[in-house]
Amino acid sequence: MDMLIGGKHISSEDLEDVVNPYNGEVIDAVPIAHRQTVDLAIAEANKAKESLCEMSAFKVSNKLFNVVEKLKANREDFAGLLTSEVGKPINESLVELDRSIETLKLAAEEAKRIYGESVPLDAGLNGKGFFAFTQRLPLGVVAAITPFNYPLNLTIHKIAPAIACKNTVIVKPPTEAPLTVMKFCELLNEEFPDGVVNTVTGYGSEVGDHLVTSPDINKISFTGSITTGMMISQKAGMKKVTLELGGNDPMIVFADADIDKAVKGVINGAFLNAGQVCMGVKRIIADNEIAEEFAEKLVLETEKLVMGDPSDSKTTLGTLISEKAAMQVEETVNNAVNEGAKILTGGTRDGAFYEATVIDNVTPEMDLVINETFGPVAPIIRVNDVDEAINVANDTDYGLQAGVFTNDYALAMRCAQEIEAGTVFVNKQSTFRTDNMPFGGFKSSGVGKEGIKYAVEEMTKTKLIGLNLR
Repeated sequence: MDMLIGGKHISSEDLEDVVNPYNGEVIDAVPIAHRQTVDLAIAEANKAKESLCEMSAFKVSNKLFNVVEKLKANREDFAGLLTSEVGKPINESLVELDRSIETLKLAAEEAKRIYGESVPLDAGLNGKGFFAFTQRLPLGVVAAITPFNYPLNLTIHKIAPAIACKNTVIVKPPTEAPLTVMKFCELLNEEFPDGVVNTVTGYGSEVGDHLVTSPDINKISFTGSITTGMMISQKAGMKKVTLELGGNDPMIVFADADIDKAVKGVINGAFLNAGQVCMGVKRIIADNEIAEEFAEKLVLETEKLVMGDPSDSKTTLGTLISEKAAMQVEETVNNAVNEGAKILTGGTRDGAFYEATVIDNVTPEMDLVINETFGPVAPIIRVNDVDEAINVANDTDYGLQAGVFTNDYALAMRCAQEIEAGTVFVNKQSTFRTDNMPFGGFKSSGVGKEGIKYAVEEMTKTKLIGLNLR
């Protein structure tokens, strides 16, 4: 599949195979872009700014709604391609398509709600007799650098609000899974002028770095690792940045909690997309009083998961993105076992598959829970009281989302206030998101917010216009 730049399909002498992680088959190949190709995309995106800004909000909104209908009509084809390149079960891919459609709808609606406000200058010294108001204006060109785990939905979270507020975009899709994103950008290009949406494929060390450092890009929106995010923040200069850098999300289960509901939360939170979710349940902090019962029930439910062909609707646990990724998870779990942790179920790798694994007797000092383990692993850390639970929850460089299970709402509110995370859910696991909510974490989990309304705020600049009426 070729890159889309200025409405034209561009290839390269260098190609990268896109491989199905389930069976190792080559699905397609994409070009490896170099600096001159990135420069072309930047030029085309800047050239298209005027034609997009000339459109009314009404027209932009309608065109985004047209893309919604096209995505609906191709839902099954997109889901099949997503499953092939990512290895997630087909039912999960269909959910990602439904969320993507919903996200695009929200952007189409928000295109009509980009408001300024009146400012009472007479509240300030010498302001009497002035009338002032603000306008929200597009930044210009937004570069979206997107991850493999939810490639379509997370890309739409970047480029749909960008276009809604009349920015042009350059998308660098994930090298491991670029096809669904590239196919979606073709749908956008059918509706908008050439150059409004562009795709460049290739390696972050060249393509991503050039986008980040170019003076002709106005904003970087990135989802990925802390290491890359730190590099972007250092190199971006005066550009605006939104960085979503993952999580190491805790789920606390107190003694009075509904154990069955908490177990379901872990099943949905730790094993979704084979654990490759930034807001996944990465650390289960269980009160000693109920830890044994909780672990037993969790094992029973975990062993009901069906690992197999992701294209089979009966499959509930697919592959990781690659065998290398599965090997990293295997090594991390084995190291924890060597340090005293105990595998209760799972713990076996087969190629790019890694079994859904419940591991007990984990301590906060183990690498398994110090760093974000991007795989289907549910580590249980046992604690004695509320203070210890909150301290363990906060003992991480990350702060994306968190879940607390308790029927004591005074306790729940204390946790909500004291846990250092961008979102705290009560009686729900961290792995929950609606596409209209503000999404983004504290500490090393990143800067800025996604969620369409909030992303639009991040992708506009405010101008004040003042009229002297004296």
